[in-house]
Amino acid sequence: MRIKLRRRKKKGLEDVQENEELQEETVENPEAVESAAEPAEETGEAEKQPEQTGDKQPDSDGPDSLLAKARAQAEEYLNLAQHVQADFDNFRRRNASVRADAYADGQRNVAASMLAVLDNLERALGSAGEDSPLKNGIELTLKQMKDVYDKLGVTEISRQGEKFDPNLENAVMRGEPDEGEPGTVCQVLQKGYQMGGVVLRHAMVKVVAEE
Repeated sequence: MRIKLRRRKKKGLEDVQENEELQEETVENPEAVESAAEPAEETGEAEKQPEQTGDKQPDSDGPDSLLAKARAQAEEYLNLAQHVQADFDNFRRRNASVRADAYADGQRNVAASMLAVLDNLERALGSAGEDSPLKNGIELTLKQMKDVYDKLGVTEISRQGEKFDPNLENAVMRGEPDEGEPGTVCQVLQKGYQMGGVVLRHAMVKVVAEE
């Protein structure tokens, strides 16, 4: 029994000595404790950094963002208005051109349809006698009609003695060599008329045959 007690007491003393040595090492090396604590503090700071970074991100609904959106929208509306204005200007020019062409076509059609009346007035004047009471009236009417044609820019196609031009004349008869130069107009059977460079009626002519 005494031997066992002594062994237990000896073992207890050894445990107490180990604890005391550990405590002394801890006090003698305070830098080791601080270095062990520093990684934990750094880890805490690293965890806080994402929160600070998130606070620095720009707000999508902030004044600068709203101003940029408003400017982009204003520029879009301006471009749209400019396109609409350009389309309207093009339409107005086309419409004015079409209206002018239609008006000119209407004038030419009316002038061409009245040529038969002009021809009849000239025939009536040629057949009226010198003492006929209608001659003066026919002359006045014919003069008035020619004045209207002059205002419209209607001119006669009278090219007797000139080279035959199929764009202005229709050859309906062939002349003899002694009536003029070959290929020239030797007689105008019906007057032709043009208006603004557009032929209202081709002249009916007699052309000297070419050898």
